[in-house]
Amino acid sequence: MMTHIVEKPFQCDLCDSAFSQKRYLKRHMMTHTGEKPFQCDTCDSAFSQKIYLKRHMMTHTGEKPFQCDMCDSAFSRKGDLKHHMMIHTGEKPFQCDTCDSAFSKKSNLKDHMMTHTGEKPFQCDTCDSAFSQKRRLKYHMMNHTGEKPFQCDMCGSAFSQNGDLKRHMMTHTGEKPFQCNLCDSVFSQKVSLKYHMMTHTGEKPFQCNLCDSAFSNKSSLKYHMVTHTGEKPFQCNLCDSVFSRKGSLKDHMMTHTGEKPFQCDLCDSAFSRKGNLKDHMMTHTGEEPFRCNLCDSAFLQKSGLKYHMVTHTGEKPFQCNLCDSVFSQKGSLKYHMMTHTGEKPFQCNLCDSAFSHKSSLKYHMVTHTGEKPFQCNLCDSVFSRKGNLKHHMMTHTGEKPFRCDTCDSAFSKKDDLKRHMMTHTGEKPFQCDMCDSAFSRKRDLNRHMMTHT
Repeated sequence: MMTHIVEKPFQCDLCDSAFSQKRYLKRHMMTHTGEKPFQCDTCDSAFSQKIYLKRHMMTHTGEKPFQCDMCDSAFSRKGDLKHHMMIHTGEKPFQCDTCDSAFSKKSNLKDHMMTHTGEKPFQCDTCDSAFSQKRRLKYHMMNHTGEKPFQCDMCGSAFSQNGDLKRHMMTHTGEKPFQCNLCDSVFSQKVSLKYHMMTHTGEKPFQCNLCDSAFSNKSSLKYHMVTHTGEKPFQCNLCDSVFSRKGSLKDHMMTHTGEKPFQCDLCDSAFSRKGNLKDHMMTHTGEEPFRCNLCDSAFLQKSGLKYHMVTHTGEKPFQCNLCDSVFSQKGSLKYHMMTHTGEKPFQCNLCDSAFSHKSSLKYHMVTHTGEKPFQCNLCDSVFSRKGNLKHHMMTHTGEKPFRCDTCDSAFSKKDDLKRHMMTHTGEKPFQCDMCDSAFSRKRDLNRHMMTHT
């Protein structure tokens, strides 16, 4: 087969490029001079070629003449339609020579190759950041300028990237087009589905180089590294609180504003975080997805299961530096320290009561409201606390999971077992201040005190 050799007599004096026609050389020279003679009359954009201006004008007119015949997508450029069609065909003709990755666009392969070479040719003039792609530098510069040109027309949110606006719009539409083929989970972003799939495969490709921890996504590794560095760059401008994550600062600011944008559809509860609303919804559905593999216990949250597992291992790594007390949870140690300091930061706004735990204040408020939202489904009993309902249910089932090691006694409550153990040990921790009497139960001491009055 005969091949045609295309002569390129027009040589660029500034680089090695050569062209078959003089007009191509002329256009190329503008990449060196920076000349952009074709000006948009709607915005400040300018271009080196008339065709680029023509394509740009479609961003103002919204014109998308190239329609996909397999879905509703439309494009302003024929090349964009061509690349889009590969989503339907699955075609990825550009193969990486170093790994198994393949791409539908040559430019994507080029960008990917920099992950192997580490090359980041696009340097920020304002800080030390560098990027493998020019567009990433462009978006980064908006962090310095504060520019957010992509505006949501349904709320006041603005974004530096069109993709971020597109993802944000799904919070209004509820659209979640990415379906997991192993469970019923759906996602608004493809990358979220990708990370979710790792919960099925157990894959954790992002390894910490300071400890054995590994993560399924890069951002989790990034946040984990802060546990080694202790870095907390996000400062609250209303108090002294600092945070390692921007999202944590955002959530914290709601404690100042009182904002609770996530509303329960089944009751009046509202929350400052979407995750808290999700957990709350399980109190209505009764769902407890985190199950212990050593007993029948199940929990609403993964953290609850984590703390429960300590009851099997007996591990108590958190030591009080003022006494011999040890705890399985860091939060328990924190609250314990208040018994030494006497600190009670949670103040009731209806009376003078104050508490060391937020949950204690919450339960106390029920004494003012009389609210008892937890209903027994076997009798008419109602309770202000879920834990009280749980213990009450044992009166129906006869369950007594807390067993004495010394005798055959068994109890439905851990506190009852603890008090019972004092009958074996002879321990009487409640001492009368006015005489030598001591008691194993606080209520017995209270009764005794009446003999002095």
